[in-house]
Amino acid sequence: MIYKAENYLRRFEEHTPKLGDKVFVDPSAVVIGDVEIGADSSIWPNTTVRGDMHRIRIGARSSIQDNSILHITHAGPYNPEGYPLTIGDEVTVAHSVTLHGCTIGNRVLIGMGSIVMDGAVIEDNVVLGANSLVPPGKRLASGWLYVGSPAKAVRELSEGELNYFSYSASNYANLKDRHIAELSRPK
Repeated sequence: MIYKAENYLRRFEEHTPKLGDKVFVDPSAVVIGDVEIGADSSIWPNTTVRGDMHRIRIGARSSIQDNSILHITHAGPYNPEGYPLTIGDEVTVAHSVTLHGCTIGNRVLIGMGSIVMDGAVIEDNVVLGANSLVPPGKRLASGWLYVGSPAKAVRELSEGELNYFSYSASNYANLKDRHIAELSRPK
């Protein structure tokens, strides 16, 4: 058997998820509807990416880890435009994160168990600590570490932390290649 990420995608109405080159979608993950995932990105076990009522866009070399939930806010009478979910390049989303109708910039690390709500914006080069809550409509400025519920800026990021984003992206791009190779090996 040859691993094909397309085997783990679900069409919804007129939308079929689209994948860039060398994207890994774990066989236990669900990717539904109007979803586009950039090259060298990865969707890990038991993750749900549900673009059924609005669009989800995930950039290149981004990693969405185990048990995370990615969803949107539909357009309706209380929110005429709705909120799509947009994730930039070189983003690491840790285990059991919920991203709902928000915008995540490039080179962002979102810690385990965090929740980012509707209309929130996380700018480029941000670390969001584990179990943090970003309330609806809040903006997290570039270059800072945020923690807590609600998330608050605690300090500027160091040069080493800023360099970590690309390291993390490369690490997960390499790991997903190893998983693709393993799933493609004859049984």
